[in-house]
Amino acid sequence: MDLELEKRRFLIVGGSYGIGLATAQLAALEGAHVALASRSGENLASASLQIADVPDFLPLNVVCDVTQEGAGETILDQISRHWTGVDALVCAVGGSVRSAFEDLGDDDWLHNYRFNVLSTVRTIRALLPLLRKGDRPAIVMLGAAASKMPYPHQVMSNVHKAGLLGLNKTLAAELAGDGIRVNLVAPGRTLTPLWTGRADKMAAEQGRTREEVLEEFSREIPMRRFGTADEVARNVLWFASPCASYVTGQALNVDGGIARGLL
Repeated sequence: MDLELEKRRFLIVGGSYGIGLATAQLAALEGAHVALASRSGENLASASLQIADVPDFLPLNVVCDVTQEGAGETILDQISRHWTGVDALVCAVGGSVRSAFEDLGDDDWLHNYRFNVLSTVRTIRALLPLLRKGDRPAIVMLGAAASKMPYPHQVMSNVHKAGLLGLNKTLAAELAGDGIRVNLVAPGRTLTPLWTGRADKMAAEQGRTREEVLEEFSREIPMRRFGTADEVARNVLWFASPCASYVTGQALNVDGGIARGLL
């Protein structure tokens, strides 16, 4: 299927590693123009090199920490210098912290809220002027399967990722009149630097190997394996493409079946 991504302008916030980077790579291969935003200039440089084998690919890189006030306006200013509109905005910032509820203080909750929710709010709010000038514009948020089936010891992510479901539904209705579609992809356990780093830490603490830790977590997944960043990114691209022209306000789990709720 042709996703009709040729020359479409993709802005991927959190695009320097993991699912964001996989989305950038696949979008570039489909002929899209790609801009990446990340708080790490070093990571952006590395990401650009990883996509460099795509013919004529030259990403726009914006160094910006979207957990900080004014970050969205910084991205808007930088992107506006090169593009007159944005056709697809992908918000791929977020993460989780394994901890018991009683061990978390107010600062932990506020930091995770800025990371998982406010970063996406700031980005979308600031980029609306360019999205309204886009061609069949779409917003895709990255949530988590935990928003539909809370994981143990990840209470902050469970709460905040569930908040993105509410944001998704609300914005889909509010922005439909502007022709902007809004959807959410909710990954399950995916082999990204977040998970490999977590597995390495647990392996060191428990005297095991990374593979043993990952295999243990895989047992809870009906498909008995972790997903890949590419498997998630393909669904992000479909939501962002004109092929999904009549789809908005939806949250799609890409999780190997781990979230087993009916809704």
